[in-house]
Amino acid sequence: MDMPSRIDSSDLETSVAEESQRGLFGKLGSRIARQRGEAAPNLQTREALLLLQNYEESRQGWFWSTDARGRLTYITDSVARQMGRSSADLLGTVFTELFLPGDSHGERQRTLPFLLTRQSKFDELPLRSAFEGDDRWWAVSGRPHFDGEKFAGYRGSGTDITAQRRSAEDASRLALYDSLTGLANRFHISKKLDSTLAAFVQQQRSCAIMLLDLDRFKQVNDTLGHPAGDALLKQVAERLLKIVGDKEMVSRLGGDEFQIILPDIDDRGKLGDMAADIINSLSQPYSVEGSRCIIGASVGVAIAPFDGQSSDDLVRNADLALYAAKGNGRGRFSFYSSDLHQSAEDRRILEEDLRDALARGEMELCYQPVVNAKSNIVTGVEALIRWTHPDRGVISPALFIPIAEEANLIWPLGEWVLRKACEEAAGWPGHLRVAVNVSPIQFANPDLPKIVANALATTGLPPDRLELEITESVFLGDSAETARMFKALKGLGVRLALDDFGTGYSSLGYLQSAPFDKIKIDQSFVRGATVQGSRNGAIIAAIVALAEALEMETTAEGIESLDQLELIRKLNVSHVQGYVYSKPVPGDELVRQTEAGSWTIEPAGPARQRNDRVSLFRKVGAVHDNHRYNVVIRNLSATGAFIEGIIDVPVGTRFVIDFGEGQLVTATVRRSMKHQQGVEFEQSLVSDGNGGLCTRHRVSPYLIAAAAQQTGALALPSFTTTSDWKAA
Repeated sequence: MDMPSRIDSSDLETSVAEESQRGLFGKLGSRIARQRGEAAPNLQTREALLLLQNYEESRQGWFWSTDARGRLTYITDSVARQMGRSSADLLGTVFTELFLPGDSHGERQRTLPFLLTRQSKFDELPLRSAFEGDDRWWAVSGRPHFDGEKFAGYRGSGTDITAQRRSAEDASRLALYDSLTGLANRFHISKKLDSTLAAFVQQQRSCAIMLLDLDRFKQVNDTLGHPAGDALLKQVAERLLKIVGDKEMVSRLGGDEFQIILPDIDDRGKLGDMAADIINSLSQPYSVEGSRCIIGASVGVAIAPFDGQSSDDLVRNADLALYAAKGNGRGRFSFYSSDLHQSAEDRRILEEDLRDALARGEMELCYQPVVNAKSNIVTGVEALIRWTHPDRGVISPALFIPIAEEANLIWPLGEWVLRKACEEAAGWPGHLRVAVNVSPIQFANPDLPKIVANALATTGLPPDRLELEITESVFLGDSAETARMFKALKGLGVRLALDDFGTGYSSLGYLQSAPFDKIKIDQSFVRGATVQGSRNGAIIAAIVALAEALEMETTAEGIESLDQLELIRKLNVSHVQGYVYSKPVPGDELVRQTEAGSWTIEPAGPARQRNDRVSLFRKVGAVHDNHRYNVVIRNLSATGAFIEGIIDVPVGTRFVIDFGEGQLVTATVRRSMKHQQGVEFEQSLVSDGNGGLCTRHRVSPYLIAAAAQQTGALALPSFTTTSDWKAA
């Protein structure tokens, strides 16, 4: 339907006559009058025109018309002005130029040029304004009209649907994005992963995913409240986006869990570096509502198609890798491997056994001496828990302590250690101090001072002989409760030591008020301190100067070599703890050593710090000339290995070492001693995030399948060398 932009109601007949020369209302009125045999529009016709004018002026809708070429012959002036033009400016403009071409906002709008070309009618077609600064949506309807049999153009109407469209987009955003962080939600990222993997299977491309879980986030919620936790999650999302870059590939699954999709990446060196960057970034301090917060992160990584081709398989396996990372001490990353299924089952069984270990008497304490760096005299010991499993033997604390934390067993274990250490120390000759670790979970329990007081009273141990080692993570919220806990513990007369100082939570501010007697320098600063160019020595010197100014002792942990000990002495560290003096010893040996009075230990160990090496017993394959030999790796580093299982291998022989699961690396024999060979890898291995090593790349299952179809077996590289050696 066609309308003029304006009618003067005081002189309707003159207006209609004028509009008949230039406007559609006049044409419409004249046409109606002619049909009725009238000389001019009658009252009913004029009333209809006034109603159309009122409708147009109400801006509830608008009208348009075109000629046969699709050029505008009429458009409501108010709408033209909303588009930044006047109706006169737009007359003669091709109608389709008023709107953006079809894009991701919907498929229906892409049909407009087609509909006009086909001279088809259309209703409520959603179209977006093409004019800069006019971010509006219109629902446009149109009908073709004809002059006899000849097509004469279009007449139509439109309405503003911007508000409805934005409301729908908001609803869609809420359905697809996390309302707190703005990241994709679980539903959205799941659909994206499904579509990505489906396309990549056809294209034989790889895709990695990372699952992240925040460490100690619950402590933030419990200490500072859920609003602070929400504010912290927003900052976490911002840090993730800075590293990953693509917002559509980062999601919050819920709570403190996040997922990242990384298309076309299978390099585990790059993935490991990114995971390490994420952990480091998320572990930096946060400022939330005026409080300083420290959390951490653990990361599990799985890569398609190696670790699964469906989204369900890939997510499940990344979750297993995350579980392994958390189980190995948190603040780590882990790649998926098939043996994690068995590891997860082993951990489940171990958790069940751990619940009964105390009652069955399987736990005991051993003690590592803390030695005066100048006199070599033992001044105290640190109590360390050991678990001897009836079937599996000695279980490392690095394995069962994280399990105890997750299973809420750390409090009964910690209380047992405290009571047992006080009981045994009370019977030692002399005045050795005993140090006991207090976990953040124990420290947060208001009953801790009561438990400590009871242990001292029951055993008769003097309070100044008990030293509680507390990590910096207890300063998470720097709250009044923390200050009250320190005051209560110090009021008992016990000593307090700040453990693992400098591992990422350090703030000099709390040292002004927290009543520590000792700072323990983390072994990460000791490692590499003697290496040329290392700054660790300067850091240790600064810590010592700080401790001396605050009248605190210092203990350096993890000293293993004589050159490390020499450096520590030069830096005036007061006490030393490490293998250079002694490994942890059982309680009865400690008693024997102290019966004669003071206990002096002469340092012993390697002259210099050794590079990290991994001793193991692992069966692998060694492929040469399309023949596979079963060998055992006895020693592994990033650049080579020590293998045995083949006799008389010439130096220079090249193998492909098959570690399993598509992990292949070319190696050259550099040393050969009968059934043992030292091999050098052509490409260095990379960290698996948990203290182990893995190959940077893997052979794609697509290539394995293709090779199997061609040869009936896995085709591996072969090398022409002298082959006068045989399996041992």
